[in-house]
Amino acid sequence: MGRKRCVGGDGSKMAAGCCGVKKQKLSSSPPSGSAGPGGGGGSSHCGGAAAAGGEPGALPPLGGPRVNGLGGLAGGAAGCALSPPLPLSCGGGPGGLSPPAASLLSSPGAGSNGPGCRKMVVSAEMCCFCFDVLYCHLYGYQPPRSPRFTNDPYPLFVTWKIGRDKRLRGCIGTFSAMNLHSGLREYTLTSALKDSRFPSMTRDELPRLFCSVSLLTNFEDVCDYLDWEVGVHGIRIEFINEKGSKRTATYLPEVAKEQGWDHIQTIDSLLRKGGYKAPITNDFRKTIKLTRYRSEKMTMSYTEYLAHRQHHHFQNGIGHPLPPYNHYS
Repeated sequence: MGRKRCVGGDGSKMAAGCCGVKKQKLSSSPPSGSAGPGGGGGSSHCGGAAAAGGEPGALPPLGGPRVNGLGGLAGGAAGCALSPPLPLSCGGGPGGLSPPAASLLSSPGAGSNGPGCRKMVVSAEMCCFCFDVLYCHLYGYQPPRSPRFTNDPYPLFVTWKIGRDKRLRGCIGTFSAMNLHSGLREYTLTSALKDSRFPSMTRDELPRLFCSVSLLTNFEDVCDYLDWEVGVHGIRIEFINEKGSKRTATYLPEVAKEQGWDHIQTIDSLLRKGGYKAPITNDFRKTIKLTRYRSEKMTMSYTEYLAHRQHHHFQNGIGHPLPPYNHYS
């Protein structure tokens, strides 16, 4: 069965939440008709963002809704609820490494193996830039200057985790391709300060933070809701809820594996986070429209960030500390 190649339909900016959280207690394979994992609960962006009216699992109108891709608070389920849905036509190819969004939408995705494949786009410098942006905001410095890495457009997510156990601290991104310089700048602060599941980040938390940048690639619409691989694909589902409203929700590629979920558990959790409250039957699962995608991901701790910046300063003959924004001068 041929697959279409996926792109972000109307180009409207949509944010999504999609990160790892405390594991839910799920059976290995919920029976047909079961309520499914991850009950309704609090609102979050692609982990279920609240709409302007505060309805759990809903997002504001098009024009700037934000999506969490990694899930809920420590006591809740991972996941995301998006409304209205973002139209997608399909696309993709092998491998999690892909060219910029422009070429992703016009040619088969490039894999990480084999001749002629492209190198990874995501880089440690992107995580450094996110730390720069947050550091400067929290300490009142001028925003950092434009970085030197590529400014090609990609759908992207910025994820913050904290502490030795790497608890989720914020995760928001967009399925619309954004130029990386402005996109990372925007979603660094949005995920750190405006994720509705968490209070705004503070200076005291900086030394315990981990920053991850995910660039989404290789979107494919599939006919079978089970046609994706745990630990390899992120998934975005579209479904009609019990009230007849169209809803969407997403998990980044790492979520199901981190939670220890199989395909059915992941789908059922995602339905719950998307606001579906009726019993989940196998017949209903078959009505889901599913888009799978891959991501390039880079993670850096605050300690690694400081070491990277210090190395740069000494390479340039600078013997005293500099605010991070001077790195781009």
